[in-house]
Amino acid sequence: MSVDDILQVMPQIPTGRPIPATGAEAGTVAIETHGCKLNQADSMVLAQEFARAGYRLVDRRQDADIIVVNTCTVTATADSKARQALRAAYRANPQAVVVAAGCYPERDAEEIRRIPEVTLALGNRAKPDLVEMAISESAKRRGTKSHRRPQSDAVVQPGILRRSRAMVKIQEGCDQVCAYCIVPKVRGRERSVPPGQIVEAVRRHVTAGFKEITLTGTQLGTYGFDLDGIDLPGLLDRILGGTELPRLRVSSLQAHEISSALLKRWEDPRLCPHFHVPLQSGSDDVLKTMRRRYDTDTFRRAVATIRERVADAAITTDVIAGFPGETEQDHAKGLTLVGEIGFADAHVFPYSQRPGTSAHHMHDQVAPENKRRRANEITAAAEVGFNLFRARMRGNVRPVLWETARPVGNGTMLWSGLTDNYVRVSTEGNTELGNNITRARLGDLTGKVLQAVVLND
Repeated sequence: MSVDDILQVMPQIPTGRPIPATGAEAGTVAIETHGCKLNQADSMVLAQEFARAGYRLVDRRQDADIIVVNTCTVTATADSKARQALRAAYRANPQAVVVAAGCYPERDAEEIRRIPEVTLALGNRAKPDLVEMAISESAKRRGTKSHRRPQSDAVVQPGILRRSRAMVKIQEGCDQVCAYCIVPKVRGRERSVPPGQIVEAVRRHVTAGFKEITLTGTQLGTYGFDLDGIDLPGLLDRILGGTELPRLRVSSLQAHEISSALLKRWEDPRLCPHFHVPLQSGSDDVLKTMRRRYDTDTFRRAVATIRERVADAAITTDVIAGFPGETEQDHAKGLTLVGEIGFADAHVFPYSQRPGTSAHHMHDQVAPENKRRRANEITAAAEVGFNLFRARMRGNVRPVLWETARPVGNGTMLWSGLTDNYVRVSTEGNTELGNNITRARLGDLTGKVLQAVVLND
């Protein structure tokens, strides 16, 4: 799983817009998602299950009978944010059932249970039972025998959990066991979702109104290794050929998984020209210690192949600064490689020790101040690529999925959207654009966002 997947999504609070009540309401639920796109996919499944039980998603913790915090544990900072969110949920609504879900309780349920504000601590393996257990606990608090009114036709629509793009999990788990990564421990061994289930999930989301779906997982490139006659290219063919989905995005691929045969699928314009390819380090020595399955030459070839085969592709990455044993020479190699490739975006963070990983026990840990400095230097180098990529996009016409808006006065709204190649853009106007894909001409960069003009054609 990429660090982009893990870290880029900050906690999301539901908007409360989209689960329609088709009968008497059983109760209310708030779902807060930390961490990766895989967690987002899990939260969407939970929202669907609560909807089928007759529960309504709400914006505010204060209005919820059940509050679910779907946690991340990839760094110590992620753990801290999870604890803060759980305590904040209880302070906002002491009567609610507060559920700590996901990776943190999977890694250390006892630590979570010591937080007095937490009612239930349920790891990833318990997620299939979470809705039933939370509803039962809520009913117990209310002194009722049952607190659910099944609604088999309830659907999750765009806007759920503040997402206009749906996440569909195609596989879970990881067999690669990189030295720094806790994911194999909290997600288990690799296993693929049968393609028929995936295609059916995509069809349901399209019927519900979603215009873009992101395929999520821990190791997407190995999809299908445990199934007969299917792999990732074949799955893409089945989704594109068997649904009316306007836009499909693949969340992350490893450098050694990039091939011309895979990239041929991007001849279909519905596949978004965005590739997140984790680098992690620009030093071969460090990559070997990390137990990554590629070297820097493999990474360079993967980038060159993408750029040769897919026009205007955005290539994004993540980099760990200060992995144990990393020298100043290793760091310098990373700076050079980041500058050479010119990523459209990069997520850079200092290495964080994780109990349960082999890197946690390595003796040559890098001093915190050096990790922070190196992270800052890599971020600065990556910023150059960020700006250059957007400068090249200036004047281009790209399809934009418009997501959110805020008023700016005189009936005008400032809309925010995402291009097919993962560039954040904005435009002002009084036309309703929400959850629509339009063509837009890209203009100047303001901060991190390109200004755009919607084309009416």
